[in-house]
Amino acid sequence: MHTPGRSTLAVVATLAVGALALTACGGGEAAQSGEVTLTINVFGDNFSLPDNRSIYDEYERTHPGVKIVENRSDFGTHHKNLQARLTAGNGAADLELVEVGQVAGFIGQPDSFVNFRDEGVDSTQWTDAVVARASTADKAALIGLPTDIGGLAVCYRTDLFAAAGLPTDRAAVAALWPTWESYVDTGSRFLKSAPPGVKWFDAGGHVFTGILGNSEETFYDASGKLIVDSNPAVRAAWDLSVKAIKEGQSAALPEFSPEWNTGFQRGQFATVTCPAWMMGYIQGNAAETKGKWDIAKIPGGSGNWGGSYVTVPKQGKNTKAAVELAKWLTAPEQNVKLFKTIGNFPSQQSTWKSPEVAGFTSEFFNNAPAGKIFPDSLASAPAQVVGPESGVIGNIFAAALNSVEQGKDPGEAWTRTLADIKAAAG
Repeated sequence: MHTPGRSTLAVVATLAVGALALTACGGGEAAQSGEVTLTINVFGDNFSLPDNRSIYDEYERTHPGVKIVENRSDFGTHHKNLQARLTAGNGAADLELVEVGQVAGFIGQPDSFVNFRDEGVDSTQWTDAVVARASTADKAALIGLPTDIGGLAVCYRTDLFAAAGLPTDRAAVAALWPTWESYVDTGSRFLKSAPPGVKWFDAGGHVFTGILGNSEETFYDASGKLIVDSNPAVRAAWDLSVKAIKEGQSAALPEFSPEWNTGFQRGQFATVTCPAWMMGYIQGNAAETKGKWDIAKIPGGSGNWGGSYVTVPKQGKNTKAAVELAKWLTAPEQNVKLFKTIGNFPSQQSTWKSPEVAGFTSEFFNNAPAGKIFPDSLASAPAQVVGPESGVIGNIFAAALNSVEQGKDPGEAWTRTLADIKAAAG
């Protein structure tokens, strides 16, 4: 799954460091008594299933003596804590999830993680680009196994489209926006007849991320150089997002905030940039809107936003058992199940043409053919260059665009953004 800047995801309560340390110790004690307790630190709803069940239940049933304890924290805290624990040499969970925009920041520490190339993993089940992001430059070490991949589409409210006089059929809707410029133009058209208080999209940061989803180089170039201030694609995405904000198209709801969640529930915006994992987010936060949503092709036709990797820190007391769980969690069978229940699109290309995935339609989203829409988006998407602070930079841009939504001068916001990025990643 992805998170803000995502990657990310739903912001959840931050877990106390002390509590994490206790659960980590519990794993070793359980192992000594003939049982193994595996801790896994995640952000958002990565492996959750409906009705408060977990995909871990099945693993525990089929692996007697293994107990899995999941700890969740918000995106930023999770990754900062992992780095701090790697530096300290203790405190990390048996398994740690790392978001795609953050994984490059851990590649330079291969000695801190189990190398999955030494664990009999067949890396050919994933695309070269997906594997390369979690591999050292010489490809000798693979520090994480891919979970999901985002893809890109647009989720839209058919009832709000109809109220504004726009078509609701997904093919006709996709025809409204062959480009992101035409998406913004359609937003202007929508506002002329929109229901009172309803905006075109949720937040400028999401539009910005969507626009950049089809660019090979965004914040870094292939050599690893930071190019935010010199990449015309980044400036063009900023300018178009600002244009839409200035035209009043944004609901100005910071992504993954309580206000954003309420916006879904109350129908305060008509469209949202929609990676596959967003389907589960919408269903979880606005269950009563079932049947009012549909999914259309993304402007530009392709793109990706999201993905994560399961890593096994070497400092763990149960690395062998942790590796086996990591392999299981990232196997096609589990990935397909998660896609069908919470929307996380499987990263293995072999699953994309299977009947379970290719033929999948989402009842919640007006029976949209999600199993076709997201693979089509990914098929021609570029292998994006991801740098060590890509996730952090994405968050900085989202916050900057939110400040513009709150009235800050765009020029001042851009200048401040570049300074903040230099401080964070320079």
